[in-house]
Amino acid sequence: MQFDIKDLLTVTFTLFAVIDIIGSVPILVSLKEKMGGISEIKATLISGGLMVLFLFLGAPFLSMLGVDKKSFAVGGSIVIFILGLEMVLGLEFFKSDKDVKAATVVPIAFPLIAGSGTLTTIMSLKANYEEAIILSSIFINLIIVYIVLKSLTIIQNLLGPSGMIAVRKFFGVILLAIAVKIFTSNVGGLIK
Repeated sequence: MQFDIKDLLTVTFTLFAVIDIIGSVPILVSLKEKMGGISEIKATLISGGLMVLFLFLGAPFLSMLGVDKKSFAVGGSIVIFILGLEMVLGLEFFKSDKDVKAATVVPIAFPLIAGSGTLTTIMSLKANYEEAIILSSIFINLIIVYIVLKSLTIIQNLLGPSGMIAVRKFFGVILLAIAVKIFTSNVGGLIK
């Protein structure tokens, strides 16, 4: 197995865009105020655990359902494409649970950090990249997630409202491009 830095950067950036921790800063700040604080380490570890679990057990689970990796990758690429559209157009296709009385685990670790988009992306990436690359990318993103959770107020003040919108739209365009790449590299094997 060859550890390709280019692949590592691609997968890390893909997960970073899907997790969209910077774009979630306004939601996270609001939740932190309403919940009286966030356990940053707990949210990071639980979301990381979900991602790693899905990386290794996602394929057997799909197999049990009779779905192959290429089909899941194509389906996942469509979800990633819709997530990108949400970010670029400012629309909400996927409705999230806004119950702020739940613990740190529920609204923050799941679905904000390790939501359906992130888990779908991990499985889609698995069709094109080595597990070691994806695992390393998950770890790098968890470090970023933890730093962002610890620095919510500072980031919000630095970016300002227009900066937050610009960052979100930028990552949306990147996600659209990644979705197209995953779709085109997997759809050929499905069409007979």
